[in-house]
Amino acid sequence: MKTAQEKLKRRAQRVRRRLKQNANGQPRLSVYRSSKNISAQIIDDAKGITLVSASTLEKDLKKSQGKGMKGTDIAAAATIGKLIGERAKKAGVKQVIFDRGGYLYHGRVKALAEAAREAGLKF
Repeated sequence: MKTAQEKLKRRAQRVRRRLKQNANGQPRLSVYRSSKNISAQIIDDAKGITLVSASTLEKDLKKSQGKGMKGTDIAAAATIGKLIGERAKKAGVKQVIFDRGGYLYHGRVKALAEAAREAGLKF
């Protein structure tokens, strides 16, 4: 019997494989969600480099939000989505493919995606 982590990893690989087939050279917006934090990064798979990243673990983000900010709520995910969209715009990235990993497009993942779209990313 497989553990929950093994199942998540398998789902993530399945989603990522399909995305890479249809990417046509576009960067990938990858989301990682843990029980305490959420992070996102835009990856150029052709070059194998991370172009832009944002996370609830960043010190300047924690200072600006105060001690009441938790990485486990939808508001934090929306903040990260907005931040990744702004940073992507500065880096010259306009269009990406959204990689939800093995997570459902619901809750924090959906909030991050919608905030990134509002910040100017197209996917």
